[in-house]
Amino acid sequence: MRKRILAAGAVLVAAGLVFTGCSSNSGGDDGGASSKVLVVGMPNGPQSPNQNPLATGSASLSLGYAFVVYESLMQINELHPTDDPTPWLAESVEWNEDSTQATITPREGVKWSDGEEFTADDIAFSVQLRKDNPELNIDFPDQYGDISVEDGKVVVNFTTSQYVNRDKLYKLLIVPEHIWAEVDNPVEFTDDEMIGTGPFVLDKFTSQSVSLKPNADYWGGAPKVGALRYDTFNDNNGLTTALTTGEAQWGWTFIPDYENTFIAKNPEHFHQVAGGGFGADVLFLNNETKPFDNAAFRQALNLTMDREEISKKAGYGVWPTITSVTGIPTPTGDAFIADEFQGQELSVDVDAAKQILTDAGYTWDGSGALIDPDGEKVSFVLTNPAGWSDYLSALDIIAAGAKELGAEATVEAAVQDTWFNDIIPFGNFQATLHWVDNGSTPWNLYSNIMDGASYVPLGETANWNFGRYNNQAVTDALAAFKAASDDAARAEAMQTIQEAYVNDAPGLVIWQRPAVAQYSTVNYTGFPTDEDPYANPQPTGPQAALILSKLVPTE
Repeated sequence: MRKRILAAGAVLVAAGLVFTGCSSNSGGDDGGASSKVLVVGMPNGPQSPNQNPLATGSASLSLGYAFVVYESLMQINELHPTDDPTPWLAESVEWNEDSTQATITPREGVKWSDGEEFTADDIAFSVQLRKDNPELNIDFPDQYGDISVEDGKVVVNFTTSQYVNRDKLYKLLIVPEHIWAEVDNPVEFTDDEMIGTGPFVLDKFTSQSVSLKPNADYWGGAPKVGALRYDTFNDNNGLTTALTTGEAQWGWTFIPDYENTFIAKNPEHFHQVAGGGFGADVLFLNNETKPFDNAAFRQALNLTMDREEISKKAGYGVWPTITSVTGIPTPTGDAFIADEFQGQELSVDVDAAKQILTDAGYTWDGSGALIDPDGEKVSFVLTNPAGWSDYLSALDIIAAGAKELGAEATVEAAVQDTWFNDIIPFGNFQATLHWVDNGSTPWNLYSNIMDGASYVPLGETANWNFGRYNNQAVTDALAAFKAASDDAARAEAMQTIQEAYVNDAPGLVIWQRPAVAQYSTVNYTGFPTDEDPYANPQPTGPQAALILSKLVPTE
């Protein structure tokens, strides 16, 4: 199935580490560093003084500076998820055949910013910390086995196969045992000093702005960026203004008509870049309530959705169109598309949609209204948070397509907190747009939409499978794909999954959701570009340390 396969047995992940704009010395020489401040902007509002890099909602994670103070085991390129990762704090990660054990070799010559040596014990401690504190363990809940240090290497055992979750291990941030072992409650620890291995150290914190200075003894060489500042704005409009005026030089937000709104302000230096990957947005359909409890209507709605128009008008061309009937983003996922669906593309076909409905027992009354097999008029509400302009505009186009079938479809804007805390988890919706997790395979995409392992009845809290699709064959195939040790078994499982996705239409992928970022090259160059997409371009992930290693002062 995959054109680029992983060898059976132990899999060794290793690649050369190449810095551009950083020397390999760690003696503190500025090596031509600029004194200009690089300002990163985020639209997340005032922050509380919590620097904990492991606690969801902390300021350091919200704004992203956790990822330049603390570092991950490996660097992965989410734009090319099937590429091998690049060693970072780990020299290598070796997996056993069924991906239930990872052996991690730590990088030598790394020091914490307080001068202490970085060792395998720090890695083992960081993993154990997550195992012992479920609130910090969002990536592998109840899946860690024994964790040990053997001959200077860390051996991490898992209770289930982690073939589809390897990237999550690579992206774990590592914290110092000699600091965190003294912490009584790591969940509530605010980590005021932030002792890390990364290229920057914390300087000053306020609720609106956080300053960092270079770590002169950084193992990768002193950064060429002379200073970093993370500013937080109240909303997307505030950040957009900061980016267009140059007040912020790096960030990510959805900018409608970005070419005129942003790029045109300084075409030489203002850039927006978007990459690939398996990220997507999905119209989740409530499979347990009318009208989406009938697969025929779900299939029919799928055939009315003009995805090109949705991408162009609602997404301003930023979010690429999904073309494969399997919902998989292409060309990233070409190798995962089952043979029977190769070359089959989505298209609008209202006549075919009406034929599906006719065959399923739907009729139309004298006014053209669609009547379901129970004799009731078909109507539904599409909902998303107020202010999410791309989502709401997409819903308007979807509603217009549904009306061509004679269905009454309306769009309602919800309060954001209500959507997050009530509408989505409890299934209090008929149709709503929501993203899915990225990953190195399409497993997350399908699992998030269709996995019976995530099924809970309406009214109970769902973490995924918000539409309550429940098909045991699909659930078994998703488990088989995750546990398989060879490509043939994964291909067989993926075929079962895709057949159900195409035939049942449990949720509808509307567009690809690549990583998008905006930046200015007025002061620094070396960011990822369309021509050189070496990393996810956003500043809020482990890749920030890699990108900063590439930045040099603009000449």
